[in-house]
Amino acid sequence: MPDFTISQEVAQHLLSVKAIQLRPDQPFKWASGWNSPIYCDNRISLSYPTVRTYIKNCLSAAVKAYFSDVEIIAGVATAGIAQGALVADYLDLPFCYVRPEPKKHGMGNQIEGHIEKGQKVVLIEDLISTGGSSLKAAAALQEAGAEVLGMVAIFTYGFQIAEDNFKNHGIPCITLSNYDVLIDEAVKLNHVTETQLMTLQDWRINPSEWRK
Repeated sequence: MPDFTISQEVAQHLLSVKAIQLRPDQPFKWASGWNSPIYCDNRISLSYPTVRTYIKNCLSAAVKAYFSDVEIIAGVATAGIAQGALVADYLDLPFCYVRPEPKKHGMGNQIEGHIEKGQKVVLIEDLISTGGSSLKAAAALQEAGAEVLGMVAIFTYGFQIAEDNFKNHGIPCITLSNYDVLIDEAVKLNHVTETQLMTLQDWRINPSEWRK
């Protein structure tokens, strides 16, 4: 995994540009229906060149460190497309991206871009929650004949279900930062109080049932 300093710095950057927002007292509602004291939209980081470049460099370094024989980079639509393209450009590698499902018109593609059978691919994602959409993209690449070496993402909530899902599918997942590090940094930077910290920790234990 990336070293602790990188995990801390990534968390600091995401907090500084409000790519990650913490609202323990006014929870967000996720698309899944879960109530959550945290909302993550790492696409916001793309609007800040210093943060964008730092994340691009860290993602690229992780790809080189863990998957050195990679031959093509794939972004997971939609949030992973821009990040993946930046990484592919930095590493001077081909790029494609994977839709959640095939298009219903035109060529009906699910994978956009050129990929060859047997090519070794690394997926780039912005956020890991349960891992479902990421693993769906990996399956599409495998069905196309590619060899999926693994995935590199910016941030993970660290849910056990995600760890189990990636393990069961035999796909390594490397993330630059995670929920535990983020909360520690949020406390240090006075983004949350000690009381709010307890709320954030409670949510992490059973997020699907929190405040239902």
